[in-house]
Amino acid sequence: MKNDYFGKPINRVDGYAKVTGEAKYAAEFNAPNLLYGYIINSTITKGEIKTIRTEKATALAGVVKVFTYKNRKNTAWLDLKYADMDAPPGIPFKPLHDKKIRYNSQPIGLVVAESFELARYAATLVEIDYDTEDHHTDLMANLDAARKPKKGLASFFKPGPPKPKGNADEVFESSAFKASGKFIHGMEHHNPMEMFSSTVMYEEGGKLTIYDKTQGAVNSQLYVANVFGKSFKNVRVISPYVGGAFGSALRPQHQLFLAVMASLDLKRSVRVSMNRHQMFSFGHRPYTVQDTHFGADRAGKIQSLNHTAIGETSRFEDYSETVVNWANMIYPSANVSLDYKLVPLDVASPMDMRAPGGVTGLHAIECTIDELAFAAKIDPIEFRMINYSDHDDSSGKPYSSKDLKECFRQGSESFGWHKRNPEPRSMKRDGKLVGWGMAVGLWDANHLPARAECLLRADGKLIVSSATADIGTGTYTVMAQIAADGMGMSIDNVEFQLGDTKMPFAPIQGGSFTAASVGMAVKAACLGLQGKLLKQAKKLKPEMFKGTTTDDVEFANDSIRIKGTTDQVLSLSAIVAATGQKEIKSRNTGFPRVLKQRKYVRCAHSAVFVEVEVDEDFGLVKVTRMLNVVAAGKIINPKTARSQILGGMVWGISKALREETIMDHRFGRIMNSSLAEYHIPVNADINKLEVIFVEENDTIVNDLQIKGIGEIGIVGVAPAIANAIFHATGKRINNLPITLDQLMA
Repeated sequence: MKNDYFGKPINRVDGYAKVTGEAKYAAEFNAPNLLYGYIINSTITKGEIKTIRTEKATALAGVVKVFTYKNRKNTAWLDLKYADMDAPPGIPFKPLHDKKIRYNSQPIGLVVAESFELARYAATLVEIDYDTEDHHTDLMANLDAARKPKKGLASFFKPGPPKPKGNADEVFESSAFKASGKFIHGMEHHNPMEMFSSTVMYEEGGKLTIYDKTQGAVNSQLYVANVFGKSFKNVRVISPYVGGAFGSALRPQHQLFLAVMASLDLKRSVRVSMNRHQMFSFGHRPYTVQDTHFGADRAGKIQSLNHTAIGETSRFEDYSETVVNWANMIYPSANVSLDYKLVPLDVASPMDMRAPGGVTGLHAIECTIDELAFAAKIDPIEFRMINYSDHDDSSGKPYSSKDLKECFRQGSESFGWHKRNPEPRSMKRDGKLVGWGMAVGLWDANHLPARAECLLRADGKLIVSSATADIGTGTYTVMAQIAADGMGMSIDNVEFQLGDTKMPFAPIQGGSFTAASVGMAVKAACLGLQGKLLKQAKKLKPEMFKGTTTDDVEFANDSIRIKGTTDQVLSLSAIVAATGQKEIKSRNTGFPRVLKQRKYVRCAHSAVFVEVEVDEDFGLVKVTRMLNVVAAGKIINPKTARSQILGGMVWGISKALREETIMDHRFGRIMNSSLAEYHIPVNADINKLEVIFVEENDTIVNDLQIKGIGEIGIVGVAPAIANAIFHATGKRINNLPITLDQLMA
């Protein structure tokens, strides 16, 4: 198999459609006589609906119906039917199920009208009275209610802390060097550019074609079919383009339920879209508080790790994250104590947000490591090298590959780390304090079963498909590259299709496992197609291909030929044409190499280097430059991969310095539910960002030797910025975001 495209910076194949507006998103598909739904949200945090009066709204010409818990369509009564591929343990939220209010901005009604504007106006006329109850939304005020998370299927992907070993507390107290910290991470919301929408096309016989914003079309199909008692074949979900998601679209959101409910009840096509304010009415990165106590001996060798974390969850689901497991995966120690607990609160269930748990835990870990290195008067990179290990100490297993040392070497050389004066407040430029900091990143390299189909047409076009998603990560492009190489074809003759439940099964897109999972399925389908084409080639040219196997031939230049020859060539289109068929196709599954992988831990690694300038008078922080050095197996497309890492770096700046959801706990209500007040970086905040990919060969992780990069780009950024701020100012600030009031205090 010739790899002519693997590793090449191919332009996005979907780029033209996106920049010209040809790409259509969930809210842009239309149908005759389409109705529009507008969601009504609760204005209290806990209690019950006492009365709900819809007469004024329904009296308006053009308002078709107002749905509430009183008149909603009957749906499944088993809680299990409402679960999805990413559901945590507990009882999934069921929109309009009853009159109970579980959290502020909970959807409690849907106005359906002939236009969106009319539905929105009519929603303001619905009058609701409540019986309120005392609510609790403040994690810090309820830490005494912390408990262990409930177990569920999600535990497979989010394992709890390993058992303690040694005596972490006792050894910490006797350590030559100690570092401790309390770290508070506020609530954050995803806020992708495309807001949530579902357009449900009602068809004859109650069949549904649904255009949904989702990171898993199959997941939405599963949810709709189970909740509304539909046959899977009568529910088709399509999601060709997603305008960002970052985890928010891993689970079906309530606009999907409401749109399907209205469509089935009215036997009409219905679209339900959220506005920006309503984007704050569901999942978020959970408020989390952490405590760390790390100790090292006089040589700088870590001998004690103690890391505890308490996160928030809803009253009805136990959303948990892998927060505290990372320290002992990176740094070996004989004495380790890790603990993770949850506090149920009157909030919506948190959800996975880019690098869930990892970006939270590694901030606390890497800032504590930096503090420990400072206490020992050892350079931060040298300290990490003293504690370097090629195996995961928490499991005792070696890494399938770990080129973090090379990340250190290339990163420190490129960044000029040797010029760093280790003393805080010692570096200045133009009247501002300058700080240099660094941190390590780590993320799992998982691989799930997925299916793909390769269809070669008589005109020489290869159509490859899988029901996966592209949330802006470049899935369309990298899968086309894998398929083009797999069949030895020009990428101009390859089209990758995705986001349709009529296509072969794929898991939800998240966790940095899509490239490996779907990529291996594409490779398997290509190999199956090769076998079918060789079989037909033997019939067409028996004298040329007699006795050959796929090991004796190669696919190149849109043809099949005997290896080592240039004259015994047969075009692939000619093979298909000779069969008298329109196409030849192969469908196959890419399975993880479980037996080979189980002896290893598979992860991507990174080293992040940051320079900041801090204005002492005003506490303003500017990230002047950042370098992210990543070891993530082989890189399919350096251009799209670089974009992924850059996006993670920008978001890391946002997490460290800007981003925070503010809740007034007196009302249990989010106070900054708009992009005017929910602060994210703008162009002026982003300066010199650089990415280096370290060459890494990993024959264990999968046959393509690839690791996902969606999360590894962000996990080390916030601690690197915090460490740089400490170096600049001498102030160790552990509460994110780091705001000017904290710096000036």
